[in-house]
Amino acid sequence: MSASLVGVVAGLALLDALNPATIGLVALILLLPTESTGPSATARRGSPVALGAGVAVGAALTVFAVGCAVYLAADTAAVAGGLVWVRRLAFGAAGVVLLVTALRRLRPRDVSAVALPGWFSVWTAVPTGVLVTGADLPNAFPYFIAIERMAAAGIGVGAATLLLAGYAVVYCLPCLVLLGVGQRWGDRVRGGLSGLYRRFGAARRLPRSVPLAAAYGAGAVALIAVAASA
Repeated sequence: MSASLVGVVAGLALLDALNPATIGLVALILLLPTESTGPSATARRGSPVALGAGVAVGAALTVFAVGCAVYLAADTAAVAGGLVWVRRLAFGAAGVVLLVTALRRLRPRDVSAVALPGWFSVWTAVPTGVLVTGADLPNAFPYFIAIERMAAAGIGVGAATLLLAGYAVVYCLPCLVLLGVGQRWGDRVRGGLSGLYRRFGAARRLPRSVPLAAAYGAGAVALIAVAASA
């Protein structure tokens, strides 16, 4: 396992860590004391730190477990000479996601408000982290590129397991940092998050945006071209 491979995987993990799904969920958790119906509702759910930690644990377990399964499949494909198809799948899936996003920006649409479900509590935080992260993984092309790089390097299952464990930790770092900052500077952080929520999380109507659609479309074409030439 070379230092360059570790650096590549770490860089991809940092890029993947900036995903809006898990970070947004932790941000909603930090808003609970001000956005919920009162202290009694917060008490029923649990403390924000416990809830956020549960989500982070669920996210890390999902990233690690799915990564191990995908790596074993990719490693088998590499031995069988089919690694090129793993590479094409990683870049092709990312291109399709960007293409769908581009098409959606070509027409206005209504976006519902983002809110935590009533059943969300300290007992369901870990499963919620698993579900949210699992649903977001198909869009996480750095994740699959990292696994493809590990399989191409032929580092073996033991080393790959260590790298995937590190990837899972890095993936959750922004959530853990946000939780720590929220715990230390609660009111100030919640004030900033409330402003972001009103802008990005509240119910709103998204207008069509040709420039954004063109940008997403260009990215999709580039990734699909890479997949085709892999």
